[in-house]
Amino acid sequence: MTMREAVALDVFGAAARLKVPVGAWRWAAAIGLVPPPDAAPDRWSTATVAAVDTEGVRAALVSTSARTAAERLTAALGDPLPPLRPAVTARMIGDLTRAGALLRLEGPMDTPVVHVDQVTALTRRRDLPALLDRHTLYGPDQAAVRLGLRRTDLDHFLPRTLLTPARTAVVDFGKARGGEVAVDLYRGQDVGRAAGTGWASARSGQLSWTAASWA
Repeated sequence: MTMREAVALDVFGAAARLKVPVGAWRWAAAIGLVPPPDAAPDRWSTATVAAVDTEGVRAALVSTSARTAAERLTAALGDPLPPLRPAVTARMIGDLTRAGALLRLEGPMDTPVVHVDQVTALTRRRDLPALLDRHTLYGPDQAAVRLGLRRTDLDHFLPRTLLTPARTAVVDFGKARGGEVAVDLYRGQDVGRAAGTGWASARSGQLSWTAASWA
């Protein structure tokens, strides 16, 4: 083997050698369109890369944005959405890639580019609502919908003993809307469990009664 053949190429190097998008190589590797790494973990020899069908790799890539993927998954949940079921957001697509339900092809970790075929497969799953609860984090707006509460009630009345944030994310709303703001994110399963306790329904009714009594 020559020194040239012994060079190990990672996904970026392999994509550059074939002059295809990085996402195209990632997808081709995931579906077995290219041989397994043969030089080192996640690295291919230049000889292996040179033997790959470039046009086949390029043709296999049919990608979509996180926003479009989220819209398709939301549509699959029902139109209109079922009660207590929030819409899927682009950020949740990042959650699904981290969980292994989708493959991140390119783009930011939180809002990645993914493959159309995998999104289509998810839209056909009968357990899609449970899958979303299991693998995604809900922001405050989504958690409020899932619990049947108003967004403001979630902030002021939800006991931390019932629902604890999994982490916080910094969201940039722009200077006109306060700039960067730390937002709590909740595990979908935890939100679903809280919804199942009946607390949210009872609290919502109590808040409605209180509001009506002051009218």
